[in-house]
Amino acid sequence: MARSDQAPTNSGFSAKTDGSVVIADLDLSGKTAIVTGGYSGLGLETTRALAAKGVAVIVPVRSPEKATEALAGIEGDVKTHALDLANLASVRSFAEAMLGQLDGLDMLINNAGIMACPEARVGPGWESQFGVNHMGHFALTQGLMPLLTKTKGARVVALSSTGHKISGIRWDDIQFDAKYNKWKAYGQAKTANALFANALSRRLADTGGLAFSVHPGGIFTPLQRHLPKEEMVALGWIDESGEPSETAKASFKTPEQGCSTTLWAATSEKLAGKPGVYCEDCDIASPTDTDSPAGRFMGVNDHACDDEAAERLWTLSESLLAAV
Repeated sequence: MARSDQAPTNSGFSAKTDGSVVIADLDLSGKTAIVTGGYSGLGLETTRALAAKGVAVIVPVRSPEKATEALAGIEGDVKTHALDLANLASVRSFAEAMLGQLDGLDMLINNAGIMACPEARVGPGWESQFGVNHMGHFALTQGLMPLLTKTKGARVVALSSTGHKISGIRWDDIQFDAKYNKWKAYGQAKTANALFANALSRRLADTGGLAFSVHPGGIFTPLQRHLPKEEMVALGWIDESGEPSETAKASFKTPEQGCSTTLWAATSEKLAGKPGVYCEDCDIASPTDTDSPAGRFMGVNDHACDDEAAERLWTLSESLLAAV
C-alpha cells in the first residue's frame, strides 16, 4: 500500500455524522456481524446501528451481566457468546463455536480494547495492550478466517487510533521487558491494529474480502477508565470539576458519532478496490501533515501504513501464537 492510497474519497459524511445516518440507505438485511466490545461505548452503538438495519449481530462478552443489561434495549437479532481476548483458550473456543454456528461472516468488527493501563501481562507474558488489542484480535481473526474467506465481500474493521502516532512497533522490545510506558504501549498497539488490517487485506483479496483500520475520534467512553482525573485535566479533556473541557466539547464526538467511521468502513462502496487503508471521520485519512499543528490528531503516519512492517508484524504474530 503506497502513501498515495491514503486519499480521501469525499464520502459525503463528516466527523460529526451519526453512525445510523451512514448506513441509513443501505440494505443490510440477512448479513451477519461480530462486534467485539459490542456492549460498551462505541461497540454498543455499532451493535445498535447494525441490528436496527437487520444485521444479525453476535457480541462476544467477557462480563455477561454487564452485557445483558447494556443490550437489553436493543431491537433486532443480537446474541452473545463468551470471549476473553486476554485468554487464548477462550478466543479459540469462541472461534470454534462460530465455525459451528455460522454459514458465513459478512463483518468482523475488532472494536474492543484497553488504553494506557497499568503494566500487566496476558497470555504467555505479552504486554497487555499489545496482547489484548492486537494479539487477541489477531488470534480471533485467524480462527474465523474459514468464515471470512467463504463469504464473498467480507469486511474486517480494526479499531486503531490517532494514538498510533505515539509509537511505531518497537521491534527490539515489543513486550516492554526493559521499561514500561503506558502511552507508548498504547501507541504501539494502535499501530499494530493498522498494520494488521494492511496485511490482512492481502490475505482476503482472493475471495473479495477487504480489511481496514479506523480512528473513531475522541469520545468519552469506558476506554478512559484507567486514567486518573488529574491526567485527563492535564490532557485538556476535562476541567477541574470533572466535566468535559471547552476543547473537548468542540472536538470530541458522541458515541453515536464515534461509531460512524467503523460503519462506513464496514459497508461503503467507496472503499472497493482500496484494501488496507486507514480511515477517519467517515473517509480515508490523508497522510499526516507533519508541518501542521493538527498533525498530532489528524491523518495517518507512514509507519502505520507500511507494507513491509505489516508483513513483518504478521509473521511475528503467527510465531507468537504458534509458541503458545
